[in-house]
Amino acid sequence: MNLDFSFFFNSILLGIGLAMDAFSVSLANGLNEANMKKAKMCGVAGIFSLFQFAMPMIGWICVSTIAQYFKAFEKFIPWIALALLGYIGGKMLYDGIKNKDSGEEKPAVGFSALLVQGVATSIDALSVGFTISSYNLTEALLACLLIGIVTFFICFAGIAIGKKAGTRLAGKAGIFGGAILIFIGLEIFITSWF
Repeated sequence: MNLDFSFFFNSILLGIGLAMDAFSVSLANGLNEANMKKAKMCGVAGIFSLFQFAMPMIGWICVSTIAQYFKAFEKFIPWIALALLGYIGGKMLYDGIKNKDSGEEKPAVGFSALLVQGVATSIDALSVGFTISSYNLTEALLACLLIGIVTFFICFAGIAIGKKAGTRLAGKAGIFGGAILIFIGLEIFITSWF
């Protein structure tokens, strides 16, 4: 096992890179729910970090066992992310436009929507299993754990920033948050072709 500085540094950098989509979605969630309590903020960040931990680990397992099946699935990842984020973003956009003048705030994201967001923002992390395919089980688990921890803190910060901006944007927060999610889905889809 080679747990030197570069192992930790590369794992943290991977975590930062993978957490950017989840950060943006966390920002949108904070925008939509400006009164989110700290416990829910931890829960939302925890869901994203759980998926960012699990997806590279699943990718590593696939590379180690059933790589030929995973390669066939890989081309569908951008389509799945686009569909999931497009659906949730479109619903937030619709609700934001419909209720933009109503001053009432409702929780922006329920548990099932949060799970969909977690899958959509982490599905591209499956391919990280290829980059860590030379790791043994312990190294892969540790790398994925670091990715998850980094994601937690980045997402928590995204929610906090979104909450601050959400109180200033009031009725337009749902529209802005939905647009962000749709943009992230398009960005994942478009960048997968280049």
